[in-house]
Amino acid sequence: MSGRLAVVGLGAGSAGWVTPDASAALTEAEALYGYAGYLDRVPPRPGQSRHPSDNREEVARARAALEAAAAGVKVALVTAGDPGVFAMAAAVCEAIEHGPASWRALDVAMVPGVTAMLAVAARVGAPLGHDFCALSLSDNLKPWDTIERRLDAAAGAGFVLALYNPLSRARPWQLGAAFERLRRHLAGSTPVVFGRAIGRADERLIVTTLAEADPANADMSTLIIVGSATTRVITRDGLASLVYTPRTGELGP
Repeated sequence: MSGRLAVVGLGAGSAGWVTPDASAALTEAEALYGYAGYLDRVPPRPGQSRHPSDNREEVARARAALEAAAAGVKVALVTAGDPGVFAMAAAVCEAIEHGPASWRALDVAMVPGVTAMLAVAARVGAPLGHDFCALSLSDNLKPWDTIERRLDAAAGAGFVLALYNPLSRARPWQLGAAFERLRRHLAGSTPVVFGRAIGRADERLIVTTLAEADPANADMSTLIIVGSATTRVITRDGLASLVYTPRTGELGP
């Protein structure tokens, strides 16, 4: 019996955001591979093996999962959010491209999930309601000057920005530098949303401005949305504000 590989997105945090297709792929799998922290989100099942690995071992993890699938095992490789957004789907494709010819014949499926920018946006309204782009601030796989050029281009072109991987203990200064870069293009009143651990028990949501945005409010569990010149904040008595980017011109009352 031939094996197969499903690269499964677990969503941004809430169990309710795991899609039926993702649940089915997890149930059918004989072996689970993934970063240990993500595997902990999947309930154990009898007869199903688990193969945790460190967060920085993406290519090795992808190769191990492909080797198991090539040996006839039904494998689910799990990742948080969506596998195609700064996650394991690209690592699997890279491993297939540079791996043995037999891997190209495998049944490989990418099972989508709710990525962090969608989860955070839904919490505050519709900040991604018009044109936007997503950018990782990690310079582990690309030079910082490339990130700076992309920040300049996106902000200068009027895109709302969803910032992934804003900072870590090994990268403590990049987010502050990114905010300073964006202030060259955007007004200090531009809305900024910090969404940490959205969908989990320790969720934290902050709506502020670019002038007041504090990198201390972020960690690797945080997704940041920086609005464009047209992004608006609707204040509501006794209720959380709504942040949105209109798809039309400025509307009257």
